[in-house]
Amino acid sequence: MKIATLIIIVLASAMTIFNFTKINFNAPFTGDSMVAIITIVAGLCAIALMLILRISKKIEKLSKKK
Repeated sequence: MKIATLIIIVLASAMTIFNFTKINFNAPFTGDSMVAIITIVAGLCAIALMLILRISKKIEKLSKKK
């Protein structure tokens, strides 16, 4: 599970960085720029979810030790 979450975080980060280069800052809410912004938000959500999952697994592991 730890490796899977790490791989998803890396892929989401790469997707976010790639789409950040696709934004036209002169007109960010038109055409392909809008798609890039939506994909960046989706990538950031995926990263946040994976970090929450990793933290919850650590908490679960600590609670089982006690």
